[in-house]
Amino acid sequence: MSKTTSAVVTVANKLGLHARPATLFAETASKAKSDISVRRCDQEQLVDGKSVIQMMLLAATVGTRIEIAATGCDAHEAVSALVELVKSGFLED
Repeated sequence: MSKTTSAVVTVANKLGLHARPATLFAETASKAKSDISVRRCDQEQLVDGKSVIQMMLLAATVGTRIEIAATGCDAHEAVSALVELVKSGFLED
């Protein structure tokens, strides 16, 4: 049985979700067996969290709230890891 979980987090790094953070996010998401989707809280469109290009299309600047959702056997662990990555400012600051 698949588990589903989600969390809302605010982009903390001053340059937002540019190429390097998008790559780190997608690489981290790709380690999970679960499907990962992300959306800006002010938009309905979901993107694939395992795709660098789709993550960059979010155009998430500093202060943007994003919702990270996962469905699968390791959903909780995947969302937790991604939330911590975003909260850390993608290790940039």
